[in-house]
Amino acid sequence: MRKLAVVIVNYNVKHYVEQCLMSLRRALEGIDADIYVVDNHSSDNSVSFLSSRFDDIHLIRCNHNQGFARANNIAIAQSESEYVLLLNPDTIVGEQTLRDTLAFMDSHPKAGGLGVCMLKANGEKAMESRRGLPTPMVAFYKMCGLCARYPNSKRFGRYYMSGLSWDEAAPIDVVSGACFLARRTALDKIGFLDEDFFMYGEDIDLSYRILKGGFENWYYPVNILHYKGESTQKTSYQYVHVFYEAMLIFFKKHYAHSSLFLTVPIKIAIYMKAFVALVNMRVERVKESLGFRSSRPSEPPLYVFLGSPEMLAQCRKLASGNGLQAQFVEATEASHPDGHLSMLADLPSHGKMVYVVYDVCSYSFETIFRLFSSQPLPNVSLGTYNQHTQTIITNSEILQ
Repeated sequence: MRKLAVVIVNYNVKHYVEQCLMSLRRALEGIDADIYVVDNHSSDNSVSFLSSRFDDIHLIRCNHNQGFARANNIAIAQSESEYVLLLNPDTIVGEQTLRDTLAFMDSHPKAGGLGVCMLKANGEKAMESRRGLPTPMVAFYKMCGLCARYPNSKRFGRYYMSGLSWDEAAPIDVVSGACFLARRTALDKIGFLDEDFFMYGEDIDLSYRILKGGFENWYYPVNILHYKGESTQKTSYQYVHVFYEAMLIFFKKHYAHSSLFLTVPIKIAIYMKAFVALVNMRVERVKESLGFRSSRPSEPPLYVFLGSPEMLAQCRKLASGNGLQAQFVEATEASHPDGHLSMLADLPSHGKMVYVVYDVCSYSFETIFRLFSSQPLPNVSLGTYNQHTQTIITNSEILQ
């Protein structure tokens, strides 16, 4: 039996999967592991793209979109490992992340699930890295806005468990499905992901069942990057429908026995949230169709490239070919350990978007994460460039 099976579900995000797999190559050094990529009937030539570049993965081709839960279950059922890592395709894993988290799980036999500190593209910590169970009252506080208004309140902020330290391991209720490390014996006892959830909510359900099965869920303070939903169009009708349907499925499954005094307000809130989201989406579309747009186009972003002379030469051609506004800085982790932090005074402080593109052959992912998380700025976002793929990847675009 292997130590670890990593499962990634892909749907039309082949370049993000490629980047995720290349980070896994570093993170899995010395670990007996298998990688499973389940393609959910992508239309972007993902299967041939990935199969031609990675001959050391198990590539499962689905002939239609199975949904997130079922696609993961297909790979989990085929794998034989002590632990299973469910990993989103739009993530980057640090070099020590898997060794550290596996060691923690080995030393905590009651831990059934484990999540990590997920960073946004600008280095901010993602609140969904630690979550509480959405009991009727916790869900009510979240949906009526009290959670956002009082995020540090033990009562109103329970949804994101905001009172916990980001720097210490701690028990939590819900592990994010973007990076969910699960113990095989726990999955064998409670079952795999519930396939009634097509997308969203399955991680909450799995976390709850792990707790019900007598295991624990933990947060562990190591960083990964999560672009957060690059494979999902969150303004689409399908997203709104699937997201709120998942909330209803979870609520009916685990809290149908609750009194009407609790269940009716929550169900009304869910339907109202879905209705408001759809109305807002339709209004924006009508505005666009009628030509109600800003008369001033948004200012083009600035790209700042940091890397070796070879990387910079390649990026100059890409920047020129794509008409990018760009700056180029020769830098490596040894020569410029502070990376872009030493340049912040010279970068636009607000308004203009800045993509700092790191040469991942000159900087480790963990160093890049540390630099961005130490001083997050709303207008400064991470980009990566790999000399082997010759691709610039940001949270908003792929450039080749």
